[in-house]
Amino acid sequence: MSIKQSELILNPDGSIYHLNLKPEHLAPIVITVGDPDRVDHVSRHFDSIELKVQKREFKTHTGVYNKQRITVISTGIGSDNIDIVLNELDALVNIDFETRSVKSDLTSLKIIRIGTSGALQPDIAVDSFLLSSYALDINGMLQSYQIKNIQHPDLEAAFCQHTNWDTERAKPVVVKNSKSLEHQLQSEEILRGITATCGGFYGPQGRVLRLPPKDAIFRDKLQSFSFENKRITNFEMETSAIYGLSKLLGHKACSLNAILANRANGTFSTTPEQTVDQLITYTLKKLTL
Repeated sequence: MSIKQSELILNPDGSIYHLNLKPEHLAPIVITVGDPDRVDHVSRHFDSIELKVQKREFKTHTGVYNKQRITVISTGIGSDNIDIVLNELDALVNIDFETRSVKSDLTSLKIIRIGTSGALQPDIAVDSFLLSSYALDINGMLQSYQIKNIQHPDLEAAFCQHTNWDTERAKPVVVKNSKSLEHQLQSEEILRGITATCGGFYGPQGRVLRLPPKDAIFRDKLQSFSFENKRITNFEMETSAIYGLSKLLGHKACSLNAILANRANGTFSTTPEQTVDQLITYTLKKLTL
């Protein structure tokens, strides 16, 4: 069945609407970063770069690192942007733009987030690396999709009970990463845990400038939660959306976090750029071993 022009929007040159990419521009390994400037920080490690494209906050470089073709793309901040990026990445490999129909043979991308994050637990050091084994969606974006088959209801129920979850808010969703990608990217120096994905940076993460949050102890509730020896280690604004949409669309996803802040201790990295670059180098080497 042909997908209508209003649903699959293409630019006059045949590229996908927001990302401004054509199918041939995309590599099978995709690294996502939030900040457009961080795209250059990743691609400067490439052996060669074949493509540079930018539209709005979506900046893309495709090139080769250690004989592997890799695309790095900036998503901007937040789950709403991830909704755009993941759906358009999938369209680039799994929809025929000429016939506007879904391909019979589907492609599975490897999608790796290299991001920054704040730790919730006092024992997680600033400048450490953390791999998100699970993502806790507390922003509501995934509720727009049919997600029953990707959820972890026991963990979700325990979280709702522990936090006395406000039923006026979207129900939390827990999604697991790609086990094969986790195995490829893990090492003894990488911490693992549940990453909470919030719908904002200030009130949704319990920060107070001039506006008090609705739940003044919400961060404490996240910090004290535990389920079958799993705890919420950190929070940010993208991982659950990447995990959820990747699961639904048949892609493999894993999120790596540079811990730049520790909210429990009130500390922030003195060398954030160096820490992020070390995580970039680590990830590229692990992806191309």
